[in-house]
Amino acid sequence: MEILRYAAFTTDPSGGNPAGVVLDATGVDEATMQRVAAEVGYSETAFLSPDGSVRYFSPLAEVPFCGHATIATAVAHAERHGPGVLELATKAGPVRVRTAVDAAGRATATLTSVPPRTAGLADADLDALLSALGWKAAELDPALPPAVAFAGAWHPIVAAATRERLADLSYDMATLGALMAARDWTTIDLVWRESAVVFHARNPFPPGGVVEDPATGAAAAAFGGYLRERGLVAPPATITVHQGHDLGRPSLLTVDVPVSGGISVTGTAVVL
Repeated sequence: MEILRYAAFTTDPSGGNPAGVVLDATGVDEATMQRVAAEVGYSETAFLSPDGSVRYFSPLAEVPFCGHATIATAVAHAERHGPGVLELATKAGPVRVRTAVDAAGRATATLTSVPPRTAGLADADLDALLSALGWKAAELDPALPPAVAFAGAWHPIVAAATRERLADLSYDMATLGALMAARDWTTIDLVWRESAVVFHARNPFPPGGVVEDPATGAAAAAFGGYLRERGLVAPPATITVHQGHDLGRPSLLTVDVPVSGGISVTGTAVVL
């Protein structure tokens, strides 16, 4: 098995979110996938089969969909086989990924998520979430009310009122991880709105054994769906999400929010 290593949503190997990529997972069983993901040690490793099916494993467990590993897989595939369209069969549903080569000669990838959904966040769950984070309700942005959003995986969305609140992240990993496991949440999407179309995000990921994800394509897609459903952007709209800066791994995610259907997330990836 050839295991590739890429950083997604960056042009610099010191930035972005690292992902393991297996472009041919023929004959690889689930136990082996989990073992390899643990050995690679990144937040996700993607295993692509020739029929287009793909599975994603964190060091601790399988997840139904992972955006940054999808971008890394598509870029790696384009570099080996040329740009085009991949029709991926994920456990969350079909995901189309289009690759192209930009003016600088870099491969870029755009994934289009499954149709997004947004649900309310129960008061008790919000209280438990804020307690685990060490945040207060008064520190939230009332213009972006808390919710739970889906575009392949579920992510609570909690918006900080200030960049300073977002930057100061120190949480109880065991408590938050237990809450997320009970609610089937993949990451927590903590955001701050810089402008109408520019956001900063941080994503705690205790279920994957990772304190924080430097770039989270699945959460960015879910966030795009949340913004559309809540009327917080006027589609079609393009938003920019900056993530990973507080970790020293800056990442850039471009999110296209159409009038209807899946949310598109675009990024680059580089070999590690």
